[in-house]
Amino acid sequence: MIRTQISLTDDEYRAAKREAARLGISFAELVRRSLRTVLPVDENHPWMRHAGMVETGDPDSSQKIDEIIYGGKE
Repeated sequence: MIRTQISLTDDEYRAAKREAARLGISFAELVRRSLRTVLPVDENHPWMRHAGMVETGDPDSSQKIDEIIYGGKE
C-alpha cells in the first residue's frame, strides 16, 4: 500500500468518520471503497471492483467464496 495525505474540511472529515463507524470499517477503507466507485475498472480484472466489499462476519468466508457470492458451489 502507498500512504498518502489528503485535505478535507472539518465537516467532510466528521461525516466520513461517522460513515466509516456506521459501516464498521476504518476511515482509510471508506476512502478506498469510495475511490473504487469512481475509478475505471481494469478490464483485465473487472472483478476487482468488488474486492473487499463482501463482509460476512465469518472468519472462514474466504473458504466459502462460491457460496457467499453465488449462493452455493456448483
